[in-house]
This record gives sequence, C-alpha cells and structure tokens, in this order.
Amino acid sequence: QVQLVESGGGSVQPGGSLRLSCVASGRTFSDYYMGWFRQAPEKAREFVAGISGSGGITYVADSLKGRFTISRDNAKNTVYLQMSSLKPEDTAVYFCASKTTYGIDADPNEYAQWGQGTQVTVSS
Repeated sequence: QVQLVESGGGSVQPGGSLRLSCVASGRTFSDYYMGWFRQAPEKAREFVAGISGSGGITYVADSLKGRFTISRDNAKNTVYLQMSSLKPEDTAVYFCASKTTYGIDADPNEYAQWGQGTQVTVSS
C-alpha cells in the first residue's frame, strides 16, 4: 500500500494561485493512478482531477478546466495540483488518493488510499 501526505494548502485571495503537493511512500508510485478530490463543508467529496501512472493521461473536471492542472513527478513520488484564478467556491479540503486499477475515475469509492487533506481557503 502507499501512504499519502498532502501539503501546499493555505489562504489566498480571489484570483490567486496555489500548488498542492502529495508525496507518496510505500510501493512503486508509478503503479498508481492518482486523483485529487475536494470537500467543502456539508458537501459531498468532489472529483477534481486524475492522472495515469506514467503521467501521460490526465483529466480535469470540466468545471475546473483552464484553471486547474494535474501533474506528477515519479522520481519524487509526488503528484501536484496547480490551481490558478482561484475563487471563493474553491474553498475546501483537498485530498489526494491512489488507485491500482486502470483508469481515471471520478468515483471516490474506486480509490483505496487517501491522504489526510490540506485546507484551501479563498477569501478577500
């Protein structure tokens, strides 16, 4: 199994940018498809983006395309979420998650391992 630790969250003004990181330890990182999810208070966990083990296939939720980008560096066992033009509605706890089955999936139930989350707050 892989252990995941997110970092990079914080408070930012609307229009600002943040880059989240998720470092994995354990088994071979490139074996895993990775996903980013977010959860706002009293809302369901929402798929943000996913990436294949090699990094060659990525997908960002339609509502976030153009502002969010997912990438990974397998040499560093790290997956990133670059967020720009942030809006107050992006405020949430952001989680990374891993899956060993093939394919990017928006269903959080398909992901076996989760990090503890990192808070992102967008406010003026």
